[in-house]
Amino acid sequence: MKHSLRKTIREKLSVMDPTVAHAKSMSVCKRLMDMPEFEKSTIVMIYLPIPEEVDVSPVALRGWQEQKVICAPKISWDHRHMLPIEIHSLESGLVSTINGLREPDDGEPTGMESLDMVLVPALVFDRKGNRIGRGAGFYDRFLAAPEFGGVSVGIAFSEQIVDEVPVHEHDVPVDILVTDEEIVRF
Repeated sequence: MKHSLRKTIREKLSVMDPTVAHAKSMSVCKRLMDMPEFEKSTIVMIYLPIPEEVDVSPVALRGWQEQKVICAPKISWDHRHMLPIEIHSLESGLVSTINGLREPDDGEPTGMESLDMVLVPALVFDRKGNRIGRGAGFYDRFLAAPEFGGVSVGIAFSEQIVDEVPVHEHDVPVDILVTDEEIVRF
């Protein structure tokens, strides 16, 4: 079931016009930046999007304008976890890794307990906050860590939303879902 949902959504995203994807990304970011949870946050972990994901660059830019600390995940493939690393640019200090992922080149990790908000990408979300990621479980392990006490915000195009996804015991739902059409709090 997860495999077929991933395939269906990937097909939908692959035919989305880049101009439409940009406009939808801007709509998602505007909704997010207007949320009280974002306004109150001081440390936000974004993700560095791969093609066909919502571009959250405006969130980083606004965050820096508002003197927020902006982090991005650095993947430890050996230990199968992510570390939030503060970034100061969307162009410099980043490297490309496996599967074209971009991440901070280096830096001191920010304590998970300090994060006010974490933006969570996925291929598919349902209307209960459950998600299907890309299959490696990095965000599930990250959000399940006892020291993380911030708000998790799923970020998606409306085309990525379905009524229900299969859920396993290790899956961790997000607290809020933001799309180009709506904000849903769980």
